[in-house]
Amino acid sequence: MNFCGFVLIFGLSMMIRSSTSELFHRPEGEAFYYAPYVGLKSIPDENITWYKNNSKEISNNEDERVHYHGATLLFLELKIEDSGLYIARHKTPSGKCDKYSLKLVVFDKSEVGKLLYGRISSSSQKIRVPCPDNVKETCKAFKGNFAWEKDFKPLRNEDSNYLWVTNTGQTANIYSCICTWRHNEKEYNTSGSRNVIVKARAIHRRPILLSPVNKEQFADEGMGITLNCSGLCGTNAASSCRAYWLIDGKTFKSTDGYSCTTKIENPTENTTAIASLIIQKVTAKDFQTTFTCFVEGLTDVVNSTLTLKPRESVTPLIIGGLCVLFLCVTAAVLIKYFAIDLALLFRPYLPLSREKQDGRVYDAYVVYKAQDMDKAIEDTLSSFVTKKLPSVLEEKCGYRLFIHGRDDIPGEDRLELVEDCMKQSRRLMVILTPGPESQTSSSSPEDSIMGGFDWQVGLHHVLVQREMSVILIQLGDMGPQGYTHLPPGLQHLIHKSAPIKWPKDSRAASKCNSRFWKRVRYLMPATPAKKYHQSSII
Repeated sequence: MNFCGFVLIFGLSMMIRSSTSELFHRPEGEAFYYAPYVGLKSIPDENITWYKNNSKEISNNEDERVHYHGATLLFLELKIEDSGLYIARHKTPSGKCDKYSLKLVVFDKSEVGKLLYGRISSSSQKIRVPCPDNVKETCKAFKGNFAWEKDFKPLRNEDSNYLWVTNTGQTANIYSCICTWRHNEKEYNTSGSRNVIVKARAIHRRPILLSPVNKEQFADEGMGITLNCSGLCGTNAASSCRAYWLIDGKTFKSTDGYSCTTKIENPTENTTAIASLIIQKVTAKDFQTTFTCFVEGLTDVVNSTLTLKPRESVTPLIIGGLCVLFLCVTAAVLIKYFAIDLALLFRPYLPLSREKQDGRVYDAYVVYKAQDMDKAIEDTLSSFVTKKLPSVLEEKCGYRLFIHGRDDIPGEDRLELVEDCMKQSRRLMVILTPGPESQTSSSSPEDSIMGGFDWQVGLHHVLVQREMSVILIQLGDMGPQGYTHLPPGLQHLIHKSAPIKWPKDSRAASKCNSRFWKRVRYLMPATPAKKYHQSSII
């Protein structure tokens, strides 16, 4: 072994000049041509030797699948086992030794789309895609022919060492340059692929301000607020589109209580720049400050000013609304409580025309129980019917009542009298009293009310003919039995309208303006029959 070879293998001599290893990934089945650099191609074979993995010597026989010629190394049909480190030692005329190294990785041809010669990204109208240098040098050395593929599908009429790609919008494709060449009367292929990303063309326009729309914006002192500045710059114009804020024409710091965030929306479509000015706490000074929004495009800048305006306090509105609500509720309560008083006040001025023209003589026909009652209840009933009722309704209010025992004529036919007087009455006034404590009474409910006939005629006029309205007045407590001792028809009327209870022990009960008598008067006709009768006589 000569001295140069010894130094190359063991690396013991400082006379060796080494270069950094070149790394190539090549697909299985293709041919691969490697030359360290152009100036070495003319070196005689006897001055250079190639080794694989520092041990296996490569042949210079051109019939071999892997051989070298001078400084160039040739793989006619790559195989997976060809992967490794290849080193060439070159003995120069001056006696020094140079070393050239190649690291080769052979991969399965099904992985060809994953190992590419870099990426080309452009938004130009025409994009130039050059053939990879190794493929181009191989084609030049062996005078081969070029062909191109797009996504591994052949492209027609493309036989140059570069390819022009027309920008038709956002796309990403793999373009492969293939060189077909001959060696020792056999044809071989060498290829290289690039990833070409075609970006949409940038269309720059004069910026269009999107916000702020108004010159003023309401704000609450002491509260935070965000002011948005946004504008449209064009299509695919993200590189030359921005938005920003100035405060009183100057830049600001985050320590001043302001902060700003910026972003670009739809960078490859309608490019919009957005700047959000965040005021952490609005102060009185901010209401005197001018905020200016700027949107800057490629050649133009647009702006809009914005001032903050104190929001009107809602407290007066709330207080006013509460006052109105209070007045409405108060009015509703007063109207509900004094509804009867108001009706009695205005009713004389708005009498019902039907009652004006009915020609009836009595305002009410009084019906009451006459049998099977306690002594106390009997005394209360007698006092109410003969004294209280006439003294208030007839003497003080001017109404005319028909009360049996007082208004009937002895010897007159009772049935005819009841029928006639009932027809001449506008209301049926029923005085309710508690039932007997003992339920063994032999009298029926109908017979207990003035012999039953008054009740039957009155019920007929009220429920069937609907010619009369009923007024129910209750004397005393009905006890646990309630109204069950009364006839079903009367119970039906009680269910529809609760009776007016006579306040026996009340000192104001005998006064015509008491609550009890106001309710009774409210149910009585608006104008007493006595007045109509007198006016008709006149």
